[in-house]
Amino acid sequence: MKDLLVIVPTRGRPGNVSRQQLALMETRTKLADVLYAVDDDDPKAMEYARLDGVSIAVGPRLRLAGTLNFLSSVHASGYRYIGFMGDDHMPRTPFWDQVLVASMDARPGPVVAYGDDLFQGANLPTAVFMPSRLITAMGYMCPPGMQHLWLDNAWMSVGLELGTLAYLPEVVVEHMHPFAGKGEIDAGYREVNAAAVNDADRAAFEAWRSNPEGLTAAVSRIRTEYGL
Repeated sequence: MKDLLVIVPTRGRPGNVSRQQLALMETRTKLADVLYAVDDDDPKAMEYARLDGVSIAVGPRLRLAGTLNFLSSVHASGYRYIGFMGDDHMPRTPFWDQVLVASMDARPGPVVAYGDDLFQGANLPTAVFMPSRLITAMGYMCPPGMQHLWLDNAWMSVGLELGTLAYLPEVVVEHMHPFAGKGEIDAGYREVNAAAVNDADRAAFEAWRSNPEGLTAAVSRIRTEYGL
């Protein structure tokens, strides 16, 4: 079993993937496999295919949550840990993946870990990492009904309920987000940050967090799996 798979859903941004690949090389990434999820209807799909040394999974457009749920379930048996980064996350810490895996290994149990994104910091896991065993026990990586926004709040809620949320400031994964003044707003950002999308995702998050069959049941399944 390999150590870490990082799933990066991306759409219309092959340039971001090239930039992220450079960041991975500069930080001498070794333990992490990075898989880019590309929609089969992406107008720039062929540009991704022309990138050298990039692992790509092409499939139907499932949005962020659906993509993470599908690919994490497919690959959970092959990796000890599974993580998410956006295509606008850039690792900055040398050997970040080795530091991350060592830190997670030092915290036995169903840890939910995240580093410093130089934007939200400890406040939100905009990039997140967790044991594949946790994902399998919970039954999903992203709560049902959610699409894109508020997923980081959901991951944080799981870690807090378990008492295993781990903020690792020594692992810097910079979020080059327009709201941080580090990127340009494009069609993708406009779509997912639209008021209607935010309202729907927030409602889905709140319903999952307050419903006994949501967060409470998911955490119970994880505790049962780990014998807690």
